[in-house]
Amino acid sequence: MIESLSLSLRRTPLGHLKNVPAGVLQADLLHALHRGEIEVLFQPQFTCHGDAMTGAEALARWRHPTLGEIGARDLFAIAEGAALVAPLSRHVVARALDEAARWPDHLTLSLNITPEELGDPCFAADFAALIARSAVAPARLMLEITEDLLLNNLPQAAAALQALRALGFRIALDDFGAGFCNFRYLRELPLDALKLDRAMLEGVPDDPKALAVLQAIIRLSQALDLAIYAEGIENEAQRAAVAAEGGNYWQGFLRAEPMPSDGVMALAQAGAASRAKV
Repeated sequence: MIESLSLSLRRTPLGHLKNVPAGVLQADLLHALHRGEIEVLFQPQFTCHGDAMTGAEALARWRHPTLGEIGARDLFAIAEGAALVAPLSRHVVARALDEAARWPDHLTLSLNITPEELGDPCFAADFAALIARSAVAPARLMLEITEDLLLNNLPQAAAALQALRALGFRIALDDFGAGFCNFRYLRELPLDALKLDRAMLEGVPDDPKALAVLQAIIRLSQALDLAIYAEGIENEAQRAAVAAEGGNYWQGFLRAEPMPSDGVMALAQAGAASRAKV
């Protein structure tokens, strides 16, 4: 994943934010939320065979007036220190839903779930109620979780995800290959898809061992009836290798960087026009 709303359990701002006092960033974030300055971009996802756009993943960005662009990882680290994770997440989800409601119905929206949300016993009911008030059907939504969300209470996480899946939501295990790769999760969670971290594609297809690992993971996913999404695709050789081995979907800078909703709409319209000519 380029950047997502799902973070490690210990989150620390990175890069150009290290020397900025935490209190200043937290106060700025509170003001930014009140002013609606947190924007949501979308990274399109494509089929491995046919290269048709199928949807997009929502990614948060904060364009700070003096520090420049702050991505989701740093953004949520700041929010954690200010006890603003819940309102920030609600803001991002609401903005993403509003935009996705304008898209063609066949396009899906991927939303990342934070550790705080999944750890809340009321999360499944509250989230379902939020979606019910939107114009986006649950069947169009993919909820992405990372392994670190599951460390504290796997039974509670499984129950919440099962309740959401019963309502029509789809569930993906995100960033697979970047952390523990605990195969227990594949057995015990109600999953529909596995999203391979870009680390799983390093060296593919030239490195025989890297390619063998990719092949094994895809075969395992197929045996479990899980769709495969490959993230961080940067060149045609990687995309072709994932497609050749049986991957289903991909996203990455090779085709599209995160973009505003209007960009997603433009891609959808271009795709529709292209299919009409065939």
